[in-house]
Amino acid sequence: MQEPAITPDLIAAHGIKPDEYERILEIIGREPTFTELGIFSAMWNEHCSYKSSKKWLRTLPTEGPQVICGPGENAGVVDIGDGQAVVFKMESHNHPSYIEPYQGAATGVGGILRDVFTMGARPVAAMNALSFGEVAHPKTRQLVHGVVEGIGGYGNAFGVPTVGGETRFDPAYNGNCLVNAFAAGLADADKIFYSAASGVGRPVVYLGAKTGRDGVGGATMASAEFDESIEEKRPTVQVGDPFTEKRLMEACLELMQTGAVISIQDMGAAGLTCSAVEMGDKGDLGVRLDLEKVPTREPGMTAYEMMLSESQERMLMVLDPEKEAAARAVFDKWDLDFAIVGETIPEDRFLIVLNGEVKADLPLKALSGNAPEYDRPWVETPPAAPLEEVPQVDPIDGLKALLRCPNYSAKNWLYEQYDSQVMADTVKGPGYGAGVIRVHGTDKMLAFTSDVTPRYVAANPEEGGKQAVAEAYRNLCAVGAKPLATTDNLNFGNPEKPEIMGQFVGAIKGIGAACAALDMPIVSGNVSLYNETDGTGILPTPTIGAVGLIAAGETPILGQPRDGHVLLMVGEASGHLGQSALLAEVFNRTDGDAPAVDLEAERRNGDFIRAQRDYIRACQDISDGGLAYAAFTMAEAAGVGVVLDSDDTATLFGEDQGRYLVSCNFDCAEWLMAEASKAGVAIRTVGKFKGDTVRLDGSEAPLAELSALYRGAFAETFG
Repeated sequence: MQEPAITPDLIAAHGIKPDEYERILEIIGREPTFTELGIFSAMWNEHCSYKSSKKWLRTLPTEGPQVICGPGENAGVVDIGDGQAVVFKMESHNHPSYIEPYQGAATGVGGILRDVFTMGARPVAAMNALSFGEVAHPKTRQLVHGVVEGIGGYGNAFGVPTVGGETRFDPAYNGNCLVNAFAAGLADADKIFYSAASGVGRPVVYLGAKTGRDGVGGATMASAEFDESIEEKRPTVQVGDPFTEKRLMEACLELMQTGAVISIQDMGAAGLTCSAVEMGDKGDLGVRLDLEKVPTREPGMTAYEMMLSESQERMLMVLDPEKEAAARAVFDKWDLDFAIVGETIPEDRFLIVLNGEVKADLPLKALSGNAPEYDRPWVETPPAAPLEEVPQVDPIDGLKALLRCPNYSAKNWLYEQYDSQVMADTVKGPGYGAGVIRVHGTDKMLAFTSDVTPRYVAANPEEGGKQAVAEAYRNLCAVGAKPLATTDNLNFGNPEKPEIMGQFVGAIKGIGAACAALDMPIVSGNVSLYNETDGTGILPTPTIGAVGLIAAGETPILGQPRDGHVLLMVGEASGHLGQSALLAEVFNRTDGDAPAVDLEAERRNGDFIRAQRDYIRACQDISDGGLAYAAFTMAEAAGVGVVLDSDDTATLFGEDQGRYLVSCNFDCAEWLMAEASKAGVAIRTVGKFKGDTVRLDGSEAPLAELSALYRGAFAETFG
């Protein structure tokens, strides 16, 4: 096949800017081949190189005594004691999911699971954070159905419990939905597998499924804005097979027990190119690949197609040659491809050969370590418009407005399509602030949560970034878990616009400050930029995934209120209504600043909750919807009525941070009040649980009526 001529149009179609092309010419001293152009496109795009974000990502706190492995590997690794580690990461599959919702979401789940088991960990929990456009938009229903079915279809078949997540709707996502997938696994702390190649002349082995033409150019597509040509991008979306991935996981974990694995890397974005380059770069080695040895499922594939294919369920490994037979036997047993496709070489060289013909010969370091890095111009986000007067609303009417809104109604219709009980270790599944699983065979538990409030970040990126971390911290503390570490998925618009880059910088500053103050280092993550369609960007959405530990001997806080319990509020409240859920849903307004986050108070209050776990029956953090919404959801889950002592709109619906609702009996309430005073923690009685109605001072409605609205609204909209 005649390769196309390298023209300015071809270069632009690969997402390479003129100055970047000039840099390529300087590096290699000649015009690149078509395959080389594709390789540079794959490695230098935003999705793989982080060229707009690296400068700021380096400012995040990534270390701590609990951290075994921070950013830079397939996933982060954190010590949980007893020689065990939790391995976790969150990653986006936004663009593919908008183009082809089912496969885009399914392969997002598959990719994040591979990131975990390539480190030697068996996946034990999954979450997802989803952002869709307004409900009335003509594409939203199709996207919701496709994405949810894709997540369930892959995760359920693979056999990992989905224990939590979040879903939101906003017009800002009309042209660009967000699908952020999280996975966590368990491994022995001294048996973690890394991706850095070592040893010259060692075999490079291709593992798993065969290579096809699906996903060619996917990473480059994920680094570009959408326009009216979006349907033409459908072939860049990968196709997943969860049953093959399940076999691949079992084969890889079995292979790792043989001692044959020197290094191993998932073939994710940019496929064979990215996995080979990253392994070589981290090990200061070169790589030679002989592409005729690559297992393919389509005839006549070119070097360009094989190097850029993002076919799923594939891994790349550097093998101990003395253990080749044992390694091959494992993959034969699981009916998966095992092919030696190249070797490590001493030179800084990425040599691609097909049937004896050199298709690419590039300095390997230039593709990874020397990729472009930009210090993008940025401007601070201007202060939000001052909060205008907010009229008093009937409390029950205000609560009903939230309960019928798809952002705040129960998501049973959605998460019941996910298997949350497979593996039989789930203690608390989706629908709450944090999911909890047992660490199999031990008395320990792990808690997982995913959080961000995009309207806060849009109004005040730094406070919004802090708040995303702080809410994750509270959700973990509320179930009695000590927060360990975080992963981030930073979803933003076009970084070449100074105002968008300003949102990113502000959010990073807030996230960094909160992670440091709350001792929750960032150990892994993903940046997803260019989330725009026809020049209109999404809300800045820096999703925070967090993991906490309930140690052996510690009691989790998993109970429910019961009739006669006192309702206490921990934390200060001033009735902050700026950027609140009530303001958005009842008044269709987005004025006022985001609520301020006092990180010292967050830590103090969280420490108090965990220290007093034995006196707390049930606990929930107060976030979207304020006191009224939090009290209702606690009451509704337990099937008991609740009485709050105020009908003031700001008191009931304000979204001040750092707060928890605690349910306990009267004697425990007295104890907690006394201990809070000693600890300098604000606490007061705000109501009680009783009867079968929800009474907000003088306004009242039957719990059954509100529960039917809360439980039925989402299914009525999307079912």
